[in-house]
Amino acid sequence: MIWNKKKIDSDSVKVLAKKYSLDLLTASIFSRRGITESEDMKFYLENDLRFTHNPFLFEEMEDAVDRILQAADEGEKVKIFGDRDVDGITSTVILRKGLGSLGIDADWSLPVGNDPYGLTIEGVDKFADEDGTLIITVDCGISNIKEIEYAREKGIDTIIIDHHLPPEEIPPAVAIINPKSNDSCYPFRDLAACGVVAKVVWALSFAKNELYKSEIVLMNIRPGNDTFIIDAVRLLNMVEIERISENIVPGVVRVEQTRLGEFLYNRQIIIYDEKIQTGMLKKVFGADTMFELMDIAPMIWEKFPGLKNMSILEMREKSRSSKYRDRSPEEIDVFLNLMNAYIYGKIELMKTNFEDILDLVALGTLADMMPLRDENRILLKHGMKLINNSENPGLRELLFKQNLLGKQISTTDLGWQITPVINASGRLGQPWKAAELFISEDPVVQKQMAEELVSMNKERKKLGESAWKSVFPKAGKSFKELNEKMILVVDKNIHRGITGIIASRLARTFGVPAGVVAYLDNNLVGSMRSAGGVNVKQFLSRLEKYFIDYGGHDYAAGFSFTADKLADLERDFSKEAAKLLIPEESVESLDIDAELPVRYMTPEIISIVETFEPYGEGNPPLVFLLKGIILQNIEIVGRTEQQHVKMLVNTGAHRWPAIYWRAAEKVNVEFTAGEKVDIVFRLGRNYFQNVEKLQLTVMDIKRSGV
Repeated sequence: MIWNKKKIDSDSVKVLAKKYSLDLLTASIFSRRGITESEDMKFYLENDLRFTHNPFLFEEMEDAVDRILQAADEGEKVKIFGDRDVDGITSTVILRKGLGSLGIDADWSLPVGNDPYGLTIEGVDKFADEDGTLIITVDCGISNIKEIEYAREKGIDTIIIDHHLPPEEIPPAVAIINPKSNDSCYPFRDLAACGVVAKVVWALSFAKNELYKSEIVLMNIRPGNDTFIIDAVRLLNMVEIERISENIVPGVVRVEQTRLGEFLYNRQIIIYDEKIQTGMLKKVFGADTMFELMDIAPMIWEKFPGLKNMSILEMREKSRSSKYRDRSPEEIDVFLNLMNAYIYGKIELMKTNFEDILDLVALGTLADMMPLRDENRILLKHGMKLINNSENPGLRELLFKQNLLGKQISTTDLGWQITPVINASGRLGQPWKAAELFISEDPVVQKQMAEELVSMNKERKKLGESAWKSVFPKAGKSFKELNEKMILVVDKNIHRGITGIIASRLARTFGVPAGVVAYLDNNLVGSMRSAGGVNVKQFLSRLEKYFIDYGGHDYAAGFSFTADKLADLERDFSKEAAKLLIPEESVESLDIDAELPVRYMTPEIISIVETFEPYGEGNPPLVFLLKGIILQNIEIVGRTEQQHVKMLVNTGAHRWPAIYWRAAEKVNVEFTAGEKVDIVFRLGRNYFQNVEKLQLTVMDIKRSGV
């Protein structure tokens, strides 16, 4: 195995460390990972939700909010249609809670048994028979053109909240909230569906205050060189629409002769510290100039007492936001940040409706393997905090069942022990049980649902192992037939709910994209998972003439088709696979984030690890290198097979417990107790009998000097 440690420029590291007040080790890791741009650094170093994006940046967010508020005002019947996976389940629960805060007791539906993905004609008919008038799809809908057109003909409006890639033709919905839509205008495309739903809840909360749909202008005047500079920003729903800056010589022009006249006309003008601002305005335009101004300073001081009598200029010098800009912020930028903080703190619903659902956002985001960059990082930080406080009774019950209560829960814990359990309900056709776990307020129901989810996950594992024994030989045959470029397995014995799991395992095992297809009555349903960076959704698009429907993400997709098309599909699948350019097989390698001097190996090193949390897709745990250390007390362990290695790593002042998975055969071959070795590892916490210890997870070992 090759160890890669990217070379970095030491001077650049020092600049990074100084700008963001980092120690040199942390700065070097950021540099080695290519995280140096201000916008990227912000989401690693900040936790404040004010650094996330305004939901009204979605082009059609206002349309969605207005239609939902109308439904609330008129007591309409609303139904949520979600998906069967963790993202779809959490999206459904989040929206139902958000609508409930408006007085809407929304019905909800998830695919049960062998129900197809997304909205169905049957679902629309049933809702129409119940006199329903508004459907909201979550984590689905963007491909349901026929169904949404049918709903419109029935007099039912539809709002789509989704994050899947849209087709060329878009459904005729009242509003589409999807960061991947070409006209969404939203600055971050990789939110999970639950994150998009949370943004809708944020917007609904904001809509309950007087600033909703009101244009306001923030204005600030400051002295220049024999002039005064007037900056103004026009906002709608706290989204910047336009700004101007005028440099004016006092007494030369009237306000209506400047661009300010039209910019300020008939709009609410908000200033900070009226006494100072009006004094300068009169110097510029004359003592008889009249402005209708609203001074926000007293209200800000009441909300944030520490800012009382502090000028915007003084705040600029202390602004946290300033270090994430390439240039020092203007006073108007500080004013805008201050106003955002005030509005966010003022709207109590932001706390009760938005912040309190971020634990579910964390679950859905991790399960759907969304990249942990941009605002996903801040949303997850808050979500993980909620999960560790265990305030959600349904989630708390599930954590208890999985023996996670009382320990510091990580994203890895969730990925291994919680999201698969929730996913199992959908894979076995009963996702409503997972939703009910979070929706029900009855402790008896919560306990029952948690027990059933754990039981279903055990059943899912058994199905997976049985299916793997059946699929693996067929996969090997397909691998050869498709020239080792791809795998396609069709098996009548596979449960449709585990095709994705088997496809993922095949892709990892063979290192090529894999498709697994199961029978479902007269149809076949399949899942495809990527390897080698192949865009499997794009690949499936070349075969779309065979599909009843297909969709998903670039690297994980699903499809269905009728049984009579199987032979033709397999033939064309083979033809398209032959066209793929698969990268040549390379030697396995490890990317090292930092080589640590032995003196750095103290318990405080965990703080460096925590700086880069949360870990997940696109942000793997840190990998460290230590050279010339001693291995002690090597022990081969394992529950069923003795295949893992426990050891102590001696760094002089400290001895570190370490685990090296599936490395038993390497003992006394590649390394021996008592000898000096170089070791590559990850650092984390291990809990045993309610005692927390720091532990190394070994990635590779080489004898020193080799």
